[in-house]
Amino acid sequence: MTQDELKAAVGAAAVAYVRPGSVLGVGTGSTVNAFIDALAAAGVPLAGAVSSSEASTQRLRRHGYSVVEPGTVESLGVYVDGADEIDGAGHMIKGGGAALTREKIVADLAQQFVCIADISKQVDVLGRFPLPVEIIPMAVAQLQRRFARFGGQAELRPQVLTDNGLPILDVRGLRITDPPALEAEINQWPGVVTVGIFARHRAQVCLLGTPQGVQTLRY
Repeated sequence: MTQDELKAAVGAAAVAYVRPGSVLGVGTGSTVNAFIDALAAAGVPLAGAVSSSEASTQRLRRHGYSVVEPGTVESLGVYVDGADEIDGAGHMIKGGGAALTREKIVADLAQQFVCIADISKQVDVLGRFPLPVEIIPMAVAQLQRRFARFGGQAELRPQVLTDNGLPILDVRGLRITDPPALEAEINQWPGVVTVGIFARHRAQVCLLGTPQGVQTLRY
C-alpha cells in the first residue's frame, strides 16, 4: 500500500469514533484531509466541528459542515488528528503543518484524542522528526541558544507563518526520552507560544496504518 492509501485507510477507520450529531474536534494535515473526506462520504451528520486550522475549516465547509469557534463549546467528545511522530505511550510530536498551537487548544477541549497515522510515524523515542516550536519573533536568538544547551539545533522554518501570524523554530538533534518533562520545561521559556510535544495532551487511541491493515493501539 502507498502512503496515501494508508492515510485513506486510517481516515476511514476514524469515522467509527464519531458520534452522529455531536460537535467534533478536527485537526490538520493530509491524513486529516482523508478523514474529513471519509466522514462526508459516510454521510455522518454533525452539530458542528471545531477546527484547528484555516485549511481544515475550508475543507469541512466545502463538505457542508458547520465550523464553530472553540469558545462556544465547553468540551468535545473526540478530537481526531494526525502526528509527525508517536511513541509507545501515545506521546506525539506535532506541528509539521504549522498548526500546533491551535491543535493543542482543540485537543484540550476533548475527552478523547484519536490519532490517525501511518506506520512511518511510529517511533521508540521522539525526536527524529524536527521538533516544531511556535514562538514570538523577538525571542528567536535567545531560544536558539537555549535549545543549543539541550543539544538541539533550532532554525526558523523558512517562509512559514502560522495561522496566528507567528514563526516556527524547527529543532533537530533532540532525543526526547521524557516527553512530559521536556514539554513542561520548554513551555516555561519566555518567547515560546507552544512546543510541539503533545504529552499532556497525548493520544488515547492511535489508528495506525500498516501494510497488513489498520491497527488499533490504546494507551
